[in-house]
Amino acid sequence: MPAAHREQRSLFGEILDWMLAPLLLLWPMSLGLTWLVAQAIASRPYDRELADLARALARTAAVQATAANPSAAEVRLALERAAQTLKRTDDDDRTYYQILGRRGELLAGEAGLAVPGQEPASEAGVRFRDDMIGDEPVRVAYVWLVGTGASAGTEALVQVAETLGKRSQLATEIIKGVILPQFVILPLAVVLVWFALARGIRPLAELQQRIRARESTDLSAIAEGDVPDEVVPLVRAINDLLQRLDRTIATQRHFLADAAHQLKTPLAGLRMQAEIAAREIDSGRGDTASIKHSLRQIALSTQRAAHMVNQLLAMARAEDTDQASRHQPVDLTAVTRAVVRDFVPRAIERRIDLGYEGPDANESTRLIGEPVLLSEMVRNLVDNALQYTPKGGTVTARVVPDPFGQVVVLQVEDTGPGIAASEREAVFRPFYRGLDTQVDGSGLGLAIVLEVAQRHGAEVTVVDARPRSATATPGALFTVRFPLTAPKPQAAATTAA
Repeated sequence: MPAAHREQRSLFGEILDWMLAPLLLLWPMSLGLTWLVAQAIASRPYDRELADLARALARTAAVQATAANPSAAEVRLALERAAQTLKRTDDDDRTYYQILGRRGELLAGEAGLAVPGQEPASEAGVRFRDDMIGDEPVRVAYVWLVGTGASAGTEALVQVAETLGKRSQLATEIIKGVILPQFVILPLAVVLVWFALARGIRPLAELQQRIRARESTDLSAIAEGDVPDEVVPLVRAINDLLQRLDRTIATQRHFLADAAHQLKTPLAGLRMQAEIAAREIDSGRGDTASIKHSLRQIALSTQRAAHMVNQLLAMARAEDTDQASRHQPVDLTAVTRAVVRDFVPRAIERRIDLGYEGPDANESTRLIGEPVLLSEMVRNLVDNALQYTPKGGTVTARVVPDPFGQVVVLQVEDTGPGIAASEREAVFRPFYRGLDTQVDGSGLGLAIVLEVAQRHGAEVTVVDARPRSATATPGALFTVRFPLTAPKPQAAATTAA
């Protein structure tokens, strides 16, 4: 099943989402924190006033407690009068008070106020708590009065409670003053982020326009000075791709020019021989021998052109990157033996001893590759050796397995003139021909060998088959080392030992 097409995403939209999503998430948290802070700020001044009222009532209660033989009615009356004097009167909140004696009796005030747990005397002072009177929430300030003399160890309680109207109103005003501007600031921040992102991404749009405005033949490097630092690696990668593409196109153009030049020679010969034969027939002076000679030359030129076309097709197959997907187990021994058998008639015609050395088909010579390309590579190596080996010479194709099972080696050795050390890299270039050779050929055979080796992750080397001397030709020994693991196409190393 083909993989599902991944939805195309907008870089601008993704950055905007990552910037605005945290902002929209933090905004409700900010509102909650603002509410809590506003409540604390609004309570602080009213708590101070409530504490002052509680202290004043406590002082009054303490004075009454130290009076000489006061009656309960007198104490209650005095405390109520003091409480009425100290209580604040307003339309928003109600104030309640409660004064309990040392035995817990109600001396004055509201009986509905709950009695808090008694703190130790060392912690005496005004304290605060939130409570309820009926169904109404209140803020309570209370203080414990520690007894002295005969009543030491006992404590009276003074409590003052106030409803929360003014506090809530003040907290609401604070929240409004803080939050309302945010309703203006937040959309403004979104708009500013939008414009900032649009301004920041503008160089990408300009780079896109510059690339689109280029001619299809313009493969020059893109200037890096006009792009942001974050985009420079991308521009460098594109420049590297353009450089490689330029080299590839130049190589293909050169290859096509060489191929056209190489094909022009046999086609020109073919045309010339056909014209000669036609003139001789038209003049009536041509004999059978001359016409046969022209026909043989025509056949030879046709054979050369066909050979050139076949090698060009083989080169194209070798350069096809899709060949890697068609790799399969191939026995190099079987391929080599089959190629040698095909060339035996030609070797006999040229009186060359052509042979094969190596094991029979087995697992040690089996590799992962493309059978057609491997056969084409062996054919070109053997064909090249037969072309350059003189009559009476020897050509040997051998397969050498590795006892450690890491590689399998193909060698083709001849007794020809060999290859000079200065030319051992050049001979693998397409259409290259040695300067001192008189052998007819296209110059594509070894280029195909190198390309096939690259597609199979193999290494190609060429050395002299034997030490050079004045009496014997050095010959050439071509060696191809194939890894027995799954091939990874790479640039094969063409070296001269």
